[in-house]
Amino acid sequence: MRLTIAAVGRMKSGPDRDLADRYLDRVAKAGRSLGFKSIDITEIGESRASRAEERMAEEASALTRTIEPGAVRIVLDSSGAALSSEDIARQIGRWRDAGRPAACFIVGGADGLAPTLKSDADLTLSFGAATWPHQLVRIMLLEQIYRAVTILAGHPYHRA
Repeated sequence: MRLTIAAVGRMKSGPDRDLADRYLDRVAKAGRSLGFKSIDITEIGESRASRAEERMAEEASALTRTIEPGAVRIVLDSSGAALSSEDIARQIGRWRDAGRPAACFIVGGADGLAPTLKSDADLTLSFGAATWPHQLVRIMLLEQIYRAVTILAGHPYHRA
């Protein structure tokens, strides 16, 4: 199973990028032996449309083009389920064991995600009701993916 993050906006060089890259590398190394072939991040540019609805629609179209056919779609949205790390790990493991080719985690832009992306999601995941900077959301998401992989591996990184 391939793991991908499709995100609006580009992460700039600096400490945030370094931390994201560190978790990306950890997931790639730890996941290989568990059937996770790769983890990649696809960044799309932010829409320059004047209205929020138009921006979300343009970004949704660009994000959708990056999603592999047959992939599980997980959108990050404050209205989603606040799952525990163990629940996230179990769900990713179920999708992998069911033979799904990929799981794509979708992170919207400043205006959020278009309703069409949300309605097509296999899972809507929340990191709480607070609004988070998109760079931090990516780092938190990468850490949770890494944590999920270590839980599936029985590795001691995760402690309840």
